[in-house]
This record gives sequence, C-alpha cells and structure tokens, in this order.
Amino acid sequence: MDRLIAIRSFVEVAKTGSFTQAANQLALSRLQVSRHVKEVESWLNQRLLHRTTRKVSLTSAGEDALLHCERMLSEMIEMEMKAQTLTESLSGTIRIATPIGLAHCLLLNVVEEFTQIHPAVSVDLLLSDHLSLLVDERVDIALRFTAQPAENLIARRLMSIDAVICASPAYLQQHGIPVHPDELSQHNCLIHLRKQHWDFVKDNKSYSVLVNGNIQANDLSLLVSSAIRGQGIIRLTCDLANPYCQSNQLVPLLLDYHIPSSYLWAVYLSRSYQMPVVRHLIDYIVDKWKDDIKLENKR
Repeated sequence: MDRLIAIRSFVEVAKTGSFTQAANQLALSRLQVSRHVKEVESWLNQRLLHRTTRKVSLTSAGEDALLHCERMLSEMIEMEMKAQTLTESLSGTIRIATPIGLAHCLLLNVVEEFTQIHPAVSVDLLLSDHLSLLVDERVDIALRFTAQPAENLIARRLMSIDAVICASPAYLQQHGIPVHPDELSQHNCLIHLRKQHWDFVKDNKSYSVLVNGNIQANDLSLLVSSAIRGQGIIRLTCDLANPYCQSNQLVPLLLDYHIPSSYLWAVYLSRSYQMPVVRHLIDYIVDKWKDDIKLENKR
C-alpha cells in the first residue's frame, strides 16, 4: 500500500471528522479510506481515532501523529513544487468557488492567463453568491468576501474592494438625487440576496439604512441591467461599478459617505496536502490582485 496515500487518508479524516467526507475529498471509497487509516494505526501500533456512529475524533496519540503526518505531507508537497518549478510544467484540475460578479469581472481573465501559461492545467469554476462547502463540494479554493474567514480555514487576503451606491441618469432625473443615506428609504432599491441594510460611515459616525425595493435577486448582473434601465438604486462593489460609471450608464451617489470596504480572501482547508498547482495558482492570483479596487470615476 502507498504509505503517502494512507497518510493523506488519515489527515483528511482527522480534518473533516468523517470517513465519508474524507473519501469524497480524496475520490476514494469509504472502505479504502478506512483501510488506509487502519494501516497507519498498524504502523504506529497505536489507536489514532475514536470512532462512534455519530462522529470521529482524535485520540491523544492521534493528535501527535497528525502533527507529524501534516509535516511529512507538507515536505512532500514542497519537493513536488520545486520539481515542477524546475521543469516549468504544472498539471491537474483545480476547482474554484467564486462569487458570480467576481468571476465575470476579474477571475476569468486570471484563469485564462494561467491556463495559457500552463496548458496542462484545467480549472472548474463553481459560480455562486452563497458560501460553498469546501469539503462537500470538493473545492480547492474558495474566493470569499468577508471581514475574517472562519478559524478552521487557511486564508490569504487578496485585496479590499470599495463599494458604491449608484443609479442611472434616467432614474435620478425622475426620482431625484439622495443627499443623505436616510433618504434611500424613500427610493426603490435593487436588493441582492435579501441584504436590506446598507451601511455608511461619515466623520466616525455610522449609518445603517433599511432599504426596500420591488426587485430582489441573487444575481447582480440581473440587478445591474435593471439599474441601467432606470428601475432603481443599486449597491455595487467597484470592480463591477467602474465600467458603468465611466460610461455614464450609472452615476455614483452619496460620495461624502464611506461604505465599509469588502475584503476578498482565498480560503482553503489545509496547506499540508494541497496540490502544488493549487499553490501556484493562488500565488499567481495574489500577484495579479495586489492593488485594492476603488471607484475610478468620482464626480
């Protein structure tokens, strides 16, 4: 039996607390994973896991073994990365979960460039504005907007992206221009994912406005189209808003008020057994997205 595969199986079970989830993550059967873990226990002559019908947890010996196994896998990955760097040949499939708008505006260009440089690499994009379950959906990298990722995840902060409130010239001509956040409650707002409170800051004072509107959707591109046609006011991150503001299809509003920035992170489960190609892609994204995104066309 390949000891490296057995060690990977043990680490995956320890991380997920489930033989089934570990098997799904490793593309193995549950029986194979169980045999691998038993093999590791046999080598070490110690019981590493407490097994019940409801959950799997580490014994004290298992906690110690996990540290050593993760270190071994990490060193193996480093060796693989160095070898692939020398040959300049990366291969494999990477599964990325990403917000829909980010995929269209920024990520697709990066993925296209990376796969052109490394033609043996393929990328599966999982587009959703809901948080993906990394283990259940076998995601290698999840791109998430959050102030701070969960403690059980490894994360690299990529950049901050400002947001802006905007509307079409036609809408503003018909309904007027709001000059204070509280006035938004009197306007038709286009709402994404039922997030009905829009937050602002000015002179260290915070404002949280409950907005309402006759159109709600989980796809920002749909709401953008509606905003351009004069149906309401929309809140957009600046990566999405900038092209429309520059072309005067949308007009930025309330620029005296700051909208708290969104922080974009690349999150994943563990460094210890991450494929080298995944690390290379994360490094590539970090290099490409080292500049924060702000509104480019303030008026």
